[in-house]
Amino acid sequence: ELWREIAKIPADRIVRLGEKDNFWSMGNTGPCGPCSEIYIDRGEKYSCSSECQLGKCDCDRWRELWNLVFMQYDRDKNGKLTPLPRPSIDTGMGLERIATVMQGVYSNYDTDLLRPLIAFVENISGKNYFKDEKGLPFRVIADHARAMTFLISDGVLPGNEGRNYVLRRIIRRAVRYGRELDLNEPFMYKIVPKVVSLMSSAYPELKENLEYIQQVVKHEEVRFSETLNDGLKILYEGIDKLKKDGENEIPGEMAFTLYDTYGFPLDLTKDVADERGFTLDTKTFEELMLKQKEKAKASQKGTYKIDKVYKLLAPLAPTDFIGYDVLESECQIILLLDGYDLVESIDDTNKEFIVVLDKTPFYGESGGQVGDTGTIENENFKFIVTDTRKTQDGKFYHIGKLERGSITLKQKAYSKVNVKRRKNIARNHSVTHILHKALKEILGQHVNQAGSLVNEDKTRFDFTHFDALTPEQICQIENKVNDIILMNLPVEVKNTTLEKAKEDGAVALFGEKYGKDVRVVSIGNYSKELCGGTHVKCTSEIGLFKIVSESSIGSGLRRIEAVTGTGLLNYLNAVLNDLNNVACLLKTNPQEVNQKIKEMLERIRDYEKEIESLRQRNINDQIDDIIKNKIIVDGIPVISYKVNANDIDDLRNMSDVLRQRLKSSIIVLGSSSEDKVTLVAAVSKDLTNKGYHAGKIIKQVASIVGGGGGGRADFAQAGGKKPAKLNDALNAVPDIVSEFENKKRAIHR
Repeated sequence: ELWREIAKIPADRIVRLGEKDNFWSMGNTGPCGPCSEIYIDRGEKYSCSSECQLGKCDCDRWRELWNLVFMQYDRDKNGKLTPLPRPSIDTGMGLERIATVMQGVYSNYDTDLLRPLIAFVENISGKNYFKDEKGLPFRVIADHARAMTFLISDGVLPGNEGRNYVLRRIIRRAVRYGRELDLNEPFMYKIVPKVVSLMSSAYPELKENLEYIQQVVKHEEVRFSETLNDGLKILYEGIDKLKKDGENEIPGEMAFTLYDTYGFPLDLTKDVADERGFTLDTKTFEELMLKQKEKAKASQKGTYKIDKVYKLLAPLAPTDFIGYDVLESECQIILLLDGYDLVESIDDTNKEFIVVLDKTPFYGESGGQVGDTGTIENENFKFIVTDTRKTQDGKFYHIGKLERGSITLKQKAYSKVNVKRRKNIARNHSVTHILHKALKEILGQHVNQAGSLVNEDKTRFDFTHFDALTPEQICQIENKVNDIILMNLPVEVKNTTLEKAKEDGAVALFGEKYGKDVRVVSIGNYSKELCGGTHVKCTSEIGLFKIVSESSIGSGLRRIEAVTGTGLLNYLNAVLNDLNNVACLLKTNPQEVNQKIKEMLERIRDYEKEIESLRQRNINDQIDDIIKNKIIVDGIPVISYKVNANDIDDLRNMSDVLRQRLKSSIIVLGSSSEDKVTLVAAVSKDLTNKGYHAGKIIKQVASIVGGGGGGRADFAQAGGKKPAKLNDALNAVPDIVSEFENKKRAIHR
């Protein structure tokens, strides 16, 4: 009626399609309601038959462009519909569907948004695109190339959880389809510039992030290529074996091993299973995954689990945190937890338990900053706080032990934070903000914080970046951070709304959830971030800053560990102490340690050359003795000899020298230690052409010393566990060679 009365749409253009098409829901339960869909008639050339009509067929003549969902019900698990307190209209129009109509093309993939990407894939693969099933790899790659480009530009990195895993799946699925087009080398990163050229007029940030996006994609492609090669080989071999055994289901154990040991994703195992006509036992896979998670969870340390504490503290009002302004205060005990039991008093000095106060100066662990420590006491008890944490809904709880007395509910007490520790933590937290900005300035704007740990000893900062930092870059970062520290910039805190903070240019950490009201920490005009942690009043309080380590913690993720203030003083004292000890050992002073070590290394290199010369002379001396002991077997010079050799390389070198000296020959050399035998066999080229095989000879010899081995026709090596049998094994070589000759004659007869 509304369409007829308001929009003046003729009645013959309004079709009721029933609940299947005209009722929308997000699932079996939840918000839902009737919907009104807008279709376009694309013309008779797209008709499926003479009776083609909307509502009677599902062909491409009728294309849905727009959907209006009247979100007015909530459906429960029994199917009952309850009116929503605040109904709304959810409207959505397909941009690419509109483009297909405006451009007069068949599908989204034929529009100027995606067809250029397909053309690019045609160019790099040398294969032609078809609009039928043969063209599926092209369509997958084009679609996924665009999705990955936007995700990475928005700060998402490939990973194993949440949005990060979605990105990883998108890239890896596209790479696997690339294999069907014989694109076996990394190629997805090459498509990124094409995506950027198509989309950057509307999304200019893509152009700024182009190089970074390519780095991320290429890195993931290279890693996945290794996974894919190993995983597919094992999977295909497993499927072939299952086929021979008459099975048509891939066991969950096989899928789990591929995932757990080789990093081969379950969705790819499922794709391959579908392609080969196999089903996949996902139930067993999920059971094994659950067991693994439970095992990992059980191994995690921690007396109190946050989810259990959260439920026990649920009836309490949020704690009044006063620790930004004061570090000690009067307070009252409002809850005691012994284990997970609510109790009225505790007098056990050997047990760890939880104390909750009406107000607290103790900072609760959050935002990467550790919780405060200190004391809560009165004339009746003294409680040592070893950690402070808080629940998501703002209840602070103090973990620790009684040092003396008995603690009781509703007692008045005095709480006092460990001031020295808090100040060290504040130094490390404030410098983390400066470090974040410095990394962006020196490495590029693609750098984003990916995690942190701030405690009294150091700051640990995780960030997005692909390459290891060079010594020059580390020096630049340290200099920049220290320059800001020495400028004595004020550190100011302001409470405001999230919207206003963003307008003012405050940095919000990617993936963090913020409420309507936020706390902004500004360091002069240099840095401005949303942060709930504790900080210094001015940068000079930080002292100095020093990076002590830089490392990789995953794909595209780096970690810096750094020290400030007394932490830096302790670090320098330890380094200087080590330097003095080294100087003492070298019998020199600290200033000359570097030169002394250079001189020692030079002498060591000279000694190594001398040792190698003696070793080679020893080998040559043995060579002459070995040649004297050669025997002739069926007209062939055969050497079977026990030698003094340090390792397999010595044996290999000896066999090479002997082959050069003897030309035509079969050589077997062995050496032994207390519990191990090492063997090599070498056969000259003229004799390999006659059928003699070093790998087969060594295999028989090794069996006598309780071992095994093998190799090529011209060279092979083996090992054994019975040194006492080495002479017997070497004495058997002539008979083994003769046996070869007899087999050859028998074949010729």
